[in-house]
Amino acid sequence: MSTILITDFVLVLLIAIRVYSAFAASPIYGHSAIPELVKIFLAIVLSYIIFLTIDKTNIHIDLNLVNLIVLGAREVITGMVMGFMLNFVFWGISFSGTLIGFDMGLMMAEAFNPMEEISENVIGQFINFAAIIVFFLINGHHYLIQGLVYSFTVVPIGKFTINGPVYELLIKYSFSVFVIAIKIAAPILVSFFLIQIAEGILARVMPQIQIVFVTQPLKIGLGFLLLVLSAPIYLYVIKILLKQSEEGLYTIIKAMGS
Repeated sequence: MSTILITDFVLVLLIAIRVYSAFAASPIYGHSAIPELVKIFLAIVLSYIIFLTIDKTNIHIDLNLVNLIVLGAREVITGMVMGFMLNFVFWGISFSGTLIGFDMGLMMAEAFNPMEEISENVIGQFINFAAIIVFFLINGHHYLIQGLVYSFTVVPIGKFTINGPVYELLIKYSFSVFVIAIKIAAPILVSFFLIQIAEGILARVMPQIQIVFVTQPLKIGLGFLLLVLSAPIYLYVIKILLKQSEEGLYTIIKAMGS
């Protein structure tokens, strides 16, 4: 009887390690504003629920210290991969704001980003916070929990999950950061490219005028106008990108189970 209780305790502990690692690496649950005790409490509660729902007949754990350390390390890797891949879309959205701010002439206008704990462009922060709101509106914070529950049916406890398909998917998703940034910033980048061409023509026609100082306020005002006009499109695109990242979570879970 005591052996069964110890095995169940170890199993819940390993499940909690995967869940907490995913929370710590994810973009919302891993926020520094959430106390560690809250994260641990959520991980323990969710782990107990998962323990009651998964099939435990095929799980055999060797109660050996070295084996338990290895199993724990594998669960940490599995959880961190799942949480980490959800960050790519937020990094791409934030980077798009940096590109927009650079073209608008607001590169030096920076503020502290509490999500990443760094200083970044204010336009990037604005778009990033809009993405967080959309993330909650589409119940994106539920998808990580659903993905964790699903992972225990595809990726058994203690399975080594870093393989060729996982490497390829991580490289693909990391490359998508730049693709997402260009897609979101493209309308404003193209508009300001045309403005820069017009500046060059005016500078050749009227070289005595300081074109940069004349057009800089115009560029800032035009940039904010384009952001306001493009806001509905941006929100729709961000919604699509977040849903694609949620689908990518299930894809990488399946790859870890292969």
